[in-house]
Amino acid sequence: MVPADQGGGVMRADLLTGTVAGLDEALTAVDAFDRALAGGLLRPGPAEAAGLTGLADAVAGTPLADRVAGAAGKAAAGVASEDDFLALAAARAALLGSVHDALVARADEVTGRDRGRDTAPPDTGRHPANLLAAARSWLSDLARCGWRGIDHETVSGAAHVVSAMLPDPALRRQATLLDGFAAELAASCPGASLDRVPSRRWGDLWSRAMLLTLPGATATAPAGTATGRLLPLGVDVQEHATAVQAQVHAVFEPADGTAPRLVRAAVSVPKPDTVVGAGLWQLLRPHMSLLAAVGEGRAMELSGMPVTVEGDLLWSDAHARPGEPADAFATARVVLPTATEAATAPLDRHPARIAVPVFLEGYTALETDGALTFTVAGHPLAVDTDRIPAAGPLTPEAVAASGACIGLLRWDAGAFGVQPLAVETTVRKKAVVLHAGGWAGGTTDKAGLRAEKAATDAVAVLRERAGRLLRK
Repeated sequence: MVPADQGGGVMRADLLTGTVAGLDEALTAVDAFDRALAGGLLRPGPAEAAGLTGLADAVAGTPLADRVAGAAGKAAAGVASEDDFLALAAARAALLGSVHDALVARADEVTGRDRGRDTAPPDTGRHPANLLAAARSWLSDLARCGWRGIDHETVSGAAHVVSAMLPDPALRRQATLLDGFAAELAASCPGASLDRVPSRRWGDLWSRAMLLTLPGATATAPAGTATGRLLPLGVDVQEHATAVQAQVHAVFEPADGTAPRLVRAAVSVPKPDTVVGAGLWQLLRPHMSLLAAVGEGRAMELSGMPVTVEGDLLWSDAHARPGEPADAFATARVVLPTATEAATAPLDRHPARIAVPVFLEGYTALETDGALTFTVAGHPLAVDTDRIPAAGPLTPEAVAASGACIGLLRWDAGAFGVQPLAVETTVRKKAVVLHAGGWAGGTTDKAGLRAEKAATDAVAVLRERAGRLLRK
C-alpha cells in the first residue's frame, strides 16, 4: 500500500486472491499437452492423443486453429514433422501468453498503474538457418522420445549444435538455452528411471527453445534512448551453478518532464561453481557501474542510454554517471505509484516472467510451518523468502520483522506472492534498511568480506590453472 497523503493510493490487495476467468482451463490444456510430451510423440497412446487434441481445442477460434489442429492430428498418428512440433510449441506458448496477459491485467488493477502496449518490431536481420534447423531437429527428437524416453545418446545430440552456435553473438541466447536444457536432461538420464518428471518446466524450456529457432525471435531492437534520472528500487539476483544474473529494477524520470516509467538493467556472467554468496559481485561489478550506485544508495544520471520498448536498458557505462543520493523507499512511496509499466515482449509472455515492482507497508507478518505470509489490508499474500539471495544482507528473519517492503509481485503455484527486494526493519532496537543488493558495490560486513575474499582466492586459482592450460 502507498499512503494517500504521499500521493499514492491503496493497493487493491483483495484482487490478488480473486479468480481469473479462463485461467484454469488454459493451464489444464497446457498440463495435458505436457503429459503427452513426457510420454513421447513417436508412438503416442490414447492419453497422449487426448492431450494433443486438448491443446488444439484450446486455440480453436484463433489464427492458430487450423495449423495446430493439423499438427495435433499428425502428432497423434506419430507422423509429426518439425514444422508440426513448431506449431504445437507455438500453441502452448500462446496459451501461457494468454495466462500471462490475464494475470498482468489483474496486477495492473492491483497497483493502479498504466502499462505500455507497443513492443519491438520483428527482427529483419539474417541468421544462420542451418544452425537453427539443427537445433530444431534435436528438439524434435526430444519430443518424439519424450522425457520418459531420454537417454545420454539422445541428449548429447545438442553438443555439436551448441558449440557451433556459441561463437556467434546473434545465436548466443539460443545456445545458452540449449546448453542449459541439455545439461539438465543429461543429469536426469535415463528418463525411464525418474520418480517425477518436471513436465511444466521441461515443457517451458522445450517450447521456448523451439520458438527461438525461428528467425527474428530474439529481436531486441532499441526503442530509442533514455536521458534523465534513474532511481533504483532493488536488485533481483538469479544464481545457477555456472552463471549469475543481477537485474536492477528502477524508476526512470525523463529529463523532458514526461511521466516516469519502470525500467530494468541486467548483467549476466558465467561463473565457477566455487564462487558463491557475496563473491558473486566481484564477477558482476566490472560489467555495470549501476551496481555500485545501488550499493551506495545513489541515483544515476543517464544520457542517451539505449532502451527497448519493453523497458530494458541496454546498459553502457559510457552513457551513465553517478548522481545524488537516492533513498529507494522514498522512490517507492512517492514516484513508484505514478510510474508507467513497460510492455512485454511477445516471447516473454509467460506467468513465470511476471515481476511487478510494488511497495507494501502497514501489513502484519505471520510465519507458519516455515512459510511467511503478509496480511495486506486484511488479505494474505505469500512471501517468497527462497528467492532472497545469500549475496546480500537481507534475510528471511529481517523480512518477517519488517514494517515496509519493496518487492516484486510474482505468480507461482496458482497464486500471487511477493519477492522481497528491500525492507525497513528493526535490528537490535534500531531502525535499519536492508537490501538484497546491499553488497553490490562492496561491503564492510564481516560475513560479506569473508565471502569476497574466498571468491578472490577461487578466481585467482582458476585463472592460474587456465593460464597453465593455455601455455601447454
